[in-house]
Amino acid sequence: MIAPLRRAALVLAVAATALLTLAAPAAAHGADAPDGTDYRATISGVDPDRPGLTARMVEAGARLELTNDTGVDVTVLGYSGEPYLRIGPGGVYENTRSPATYLNRTLAGETRLPAEANPAAAPDWRRIDDGPTARWHDQRTLWREDAPPAAVAAAPDREHRVRDWAVPLRAGDTTGAVRGTLDWVPPPDPYPWWVAATLGFLLIGAAGLAPGGTAAGVRALRAVGALLALGGAATVALTVARALDTGSPGLGGTLAELVTGQVWTLLTGLGAIAAGGYALARRPAADFVLALAGACLTLFAGVTNLAALSRSIPPAAGPAVLVRVLVVVGLATGAGAVAAGLLRLRTAARAARATPHPHAHPTPTS
Repeated sequence: MIAPLRRAALVLAVAATALLTLAAPAAAHGADAPDGTDYRATISGVDPDRPGLTARMVEAGARLELTNDTGVDVTVLGYSGEPYLRIGPGGVYENTRSPATYLNRTLAGETRLPAEANPAAAPDWRRIDDGPTARWHDQRTLWREDAPPAAVAAAPDREHRVRDWAVPLRAGDTTGAVRGTLDWVPPPDPYPWWVAATLGFLLIGAAGLAPGGTAAGVRALRAVGALLALGGAATVALTVARALDTGSPGLGGTLAELVTGQVWTLLTGLGAIAAGGYALARRPAADFVLALAGACLTLFAGVTNLAALSRSIPPAAGPAVLVRVLVVVGLATGAGAVAAGLLRLRTAARAARATPHPHAHPTPTS
């Protein structure tokens, strides 16, 4: 008969594999969004300055967003000065003849241009959205070289202005631009964050050494459950911050992003909260539930967000330090819950082997 510990490890492995497989489509939703960057793109102004015409950077600066509520069309010009996007009361249209239409589909800009892409040709407009907002990768706002700028290479521990940039616009007979800056921001030292995550993991995991069925074991189970719930809450907060950074408009847009692009991380956080409550209530199989929820939290809240610990601009709304704290809390509580749950299962398995079977009969003596 397979021992409880081996059975638990097998189920954990199968569950993790299944979750990773199911998560693949969701991960592909933001496949061209960076895990983080050390280049900060900032909007400095929009010209012409009209009420209702606003711009911002989203997805850690990977996309430029332009919203036009002025009531008249605004055209974004491509890399050769050709009409690229038209944004206005009728929605968002892209020019299928503009090379920018294809180059801007991915962050790397490696899309092969079709034969009809010709900046000198008359525009051929295709509607792509009903609303007044467009978001796109614009190479003018990004640093696309593999090597850093010379000034950054010479002094990578200092902040540098890489360049000022402009994305030209046209509104009727008026020309203008979205203007901004691109700066190098030195990345943080990930070592302190790794130390914090490791210490948290060891402290939480050590709770699994307390014998089950004792007062100390009950307190340890409840402590691990409470900390796992805390890690789940941190993961939910991180998931919301990532959804906000995509630029989804309003509450409805944020909720839509949460249940599409961020659904597995959100479910992991909510599951960790539920598992923590389950352990606090000392329900049956709480040790196994802690280990399973902890494994999911480690994978989806910790491992998938590790870049935030070593990048100055993480892909989440809010202060970068707070984002790193949320990642470390999720990673430490998740991994700690796995260790504590497995240790408690191992202790229970040993106790079960040491306890005589209630139906065992003594060997008769002559």
